[in-house]
Amino acid sequence: MNSVGQVEGKSMKQEMFLPKDYSPAEDEPFMNDRQVEYFRRKLLTWKTELQAGSRDTIEGLQDGTRNIPDVADRASEETDRALELRTRDRQRKLVSKIDAALRRIDEGEYGYCSVTGEPISLKRLDARPIATMSLEAQERHERREKVHRDD
Repeated sequence: MNSVGQVEGKSMKQEMFLPKDYSPAEDEPFMNDRQVEYFRRKLLTWKTELQAGSRDTIEGLQDGTRNIPDVADRASEETDRALELRTRDRQRKLVSKIDAALRRIDEGEYGYCSVTGEPISLKRLDARPIATMSLEAQERHERREKVHRDD
């Protein structure tokens, strides 16, 4: 801590009060302080949950190394481990996307489509807080991807 209110060169923001039952509404200004704080907390909670799951997996893999004499049982356990590791790898990539969304919040770009610059709907952001494109832009992107994939 350098000076009052500063940690590692970043000024600390005063924590905003947000009612537990708060939900972003279309009738309030888009990405106002309450909405931004709502999505920041949602992303941080999601990240914490994913990281806790990863720690549990690592502990389980370390504790679970045992000698299983039956070949079928050993194969089944290896399959389960491989599936668990694949799932955790996807979650690791998801944590990177969450970090990117948190950076966009810090930079004031969160909630806006990276293609059109238009606001992303609150319903879409609530369902997928890491979204970078509006629904329409995402659909266009997926259609183009499908066309090029079929070649």
